[in-house]
Amino acid sequence: MALYQPPASESDFERNFSQLKPLMNQTEAYYESARCLFCYDAPCVTACPTGIDIPLFIRQIHADHVTGAAKTIYESNPFGYACGKVCPTEVLCEGACVYNLQHVKPIEIGRLQSYATGAVIRQEKQLFVLPPANGKKVAIIGAGPAGLSCACELRMRGFEVVVFEAKDKPSGLTVYGVAPYKITNEEVLDEMVYLEKQFGFQIHYNHRIETREQLAELEQAYEAIFIGIGLGETAPLRIPGEDLENYMGAVEFVERLRMEHHAVAVPARVVVLGGGNTAMDAASECARMGAESVILAYRRSPNDMGAYHFEYDLVKEAGVQSLFNAAPVAILGDNGRVAGVQFQKTILENGKLTLIPNSDFVVEADWVIRATGQARQTSFLGLIPNLETDAKGRIVWNTTTGQTGNPKYFAGGDAANGGKEVVNAAAEGRKAGQHIAQWLLSPS
Repeated sequence: MALYQPPASESDFERNFSQLKPLMNQTEAYYESARCLFCYDAPCVTACPTGIDIPLFIRQIHADHVTGAAKTIYESNPFGYACGKVCPTEVLCEGACVYNLQHVKPIEIGRLQSYATGAVIRQEKQLFVLPPANGKKVAIIGAGPAGLSCACELRMRGFEVVVFEAKDKPSGLTVYGVAPYKITNEEVLDEMVYLEKQFGFQIHYNHRIETREQLAELEQAYEAIFIGIGLGETAPLRIPGEDLENYMGAVEFVERLRMEHHAVAVPARVVVLGGGNTAMDAASECARMGAESVILAYRRSPNDMGAYHFEYDLVKEAGVQSLFNAAPVAILGDNGRVAGVQFQKTILENGKLTLIPNSDFVVEADWVIRATGQARQTSFLGLIPNLETDAKGRIVWNTTTGQTGNPKYFAGGDAANGGKEVVNAAAEGRKAGQHIAQWLLSPS
């Protein structure tokens, strides 16, 4: 029997997807901030890709200087609120907290971060004073964490910034690709509105840059261009049956769920293929949408999965069953619709994954979701002169400056790093913004 009933209303959906990291109230924030030891070497800061001065903002919260705490956070990470909720803090800042060494619960840094930034968002506090315009313009392709972090950094340095976004909402992965129990759409978009008002960049929505002619226009009109386009759709497995109805990519399923909530009808039996964090999200979400049977199938052992352990724990808590050492060899159908998956058992021999002959078996399913990696947008990137991609389709870039082989183009986020966390993209976008400014303002 399913642990969750199919949600019939928005309130049902919110109950099934109750927030993993709910916002603290003032009393909770006071007592939690009091626990911080303010370590002189602060391993939590080192563990954060954006390098936020965590002991400082915690001290500011404890002194009831919440606005100051929020400014400390936003000076390092424009996605401060979102990252407090969606970051894998268990393996980043909180995972580095010295309390772990004493087997004591670490400081809840993520919740404190969202507490402080959420307060200034609700109060619409102006934290920064922008400098006079320097007359230089930068175009940004993609309004995700990398692109908007780059935009904020450049606006703080006097640049005019215009962002071109293919979809009708900002924030990329944060609103389209994160499990709803980590952050709500409302929370994501409130922070985006706050950033847009705070830093004054322009965003052109539903404006996909996709042709050589469009790129040439940008090259003519702007001094530099930042690429923050993320990854493409879920890549196919190239096995028989992938054209069947109700066979879908995990990224596309998560996006649909984020946009349509309880209007998405999940059937009784679902098989999710994959062992990464996206597979965990898709499996957990199907279970929370009331599917009677959700099976997470991975071709290797549990220890080989790319997902964080705490993400797998969430999946198990939602009632998802697991199937390991089983590789999908065909998607089976009935009248054009998915009816199941044919698997073959696997074994690891001399470090190589091998299919075991005559070990085939079938798992019946109404839906099959593949979470087996995303395609790269190499066709688009190939339109940019002198911009290289590597064998995995990632942009070849200078990880220190963000600059690509075409000096006018900079990059960051998933299209360059291959697919990491929101906080990595935010850090890379901000760093690229700093170096774009340095490059454009240096004497030639």
